[in-house]
Amino acid sequence: MSPVSEAPGVGGHANTSSRERFTELDDGLRLCWRCFGSDTAPAVLLVAGLALQLIAWPQAFVQGLVDAGLRVITPDNRDSGLSSQVPTPPPGRLRQLLWMSPADNYTLDDMADDMAALLERVGVERAHVVGMSMGGMIAQCLAARHPARVRSLCSIFSTTGSRLVGQPAPSTIARMLKPAPRTLDEAVQQYVAMMHHIGNPDEPGAPAEWADYARRAWQRVGGRTQAAGVARQIAAIQKSGDRSAQLRGIRAPTLVLHGERDLMVHPSGGRATAALIPGARLLTVPGLAHQIVDARSAELVGHIVRHLQGAA
Repeated sequence: MSPVSEAPGVGGHANTSSRERFTELDDGLRLCWRCFGSDTAPAVLLVAGLALQLIAWPQAFVQGLVDAGLRVITPDNRDSGLSSQVPTPPPGRLRQLLWMSPADNYTLDDMADDMAALLERVGVERAHVVGMSMGGMIAQCLAARHPARVRSLCSIFSTTGSRLVGQPAPSTIARMLKPAPRTLDEAVQQYVAMMHHIGNPDEPGAPAEWADYARRAWQRVGGRTQAAGVARQIAAIQKSGDRSAQLRGIRAPTLVLHGERDLMVHPSGGRATAALIPGARLLTVPGLAHQIVDARSAELVGHIVRHLQGAA
């Protein structure tokens, strides 16, 4: 198989204007990704969060980066979207609650290595790396393990792995323990309910965006449940443990963005991240919850682009 293959985009949303592309890695995993903007422009890699597909990045966010003269690469993480599902058994609910990750589960370092391999396969020597939530953790690991690949780092509402900071609220954990949806309607209702809790429903258009994303995400994978993959991703976070020592070794220019109130990743996680990475700058964004929506995209893109320009 060719290192990169293509398939037509799925669905009719603006964020599907780029073709789905597939890259096979040395370990047999197959990553799905999309690319926006000129192939000759500086690259920015967007790493999505827990359970999220690459279409979770709002079109206004992606387009804002393209308009700033960047080539935007959006992959599905392993166990998400159209990328490979890992065949190892997922941990059950009790093991997740007790932080008992299976011995054969992958780690955040493995997911970061996926991103480094993807950049190599698609011919990107160095990229600006932006990650949200779990994607921020992967981006941090990428900057630590593959410094030659990372021009700059932006960690959005993420944390360090220490159990003393950045933990989800008990009310959020309770919602995460609900059974996986079995139908499209259940998928939409469950996702919108979670986002009402961890996001900000007062943002213009946010609830409609959440419902639209949940609908497209369900249809994009053919209604196939990804509960096992989500459990393995949670286990990867837990198995990786406290990454504070790793963060101290990051040398990429770093911006840490976090909201004032976050029920998924407590703002203490962002503060700790910025304190550990040498020279990192922390920006607390008023009114930002655990979400990126169209209404806030221009503001967030502005912060990121200014950071990238400074790094360059």
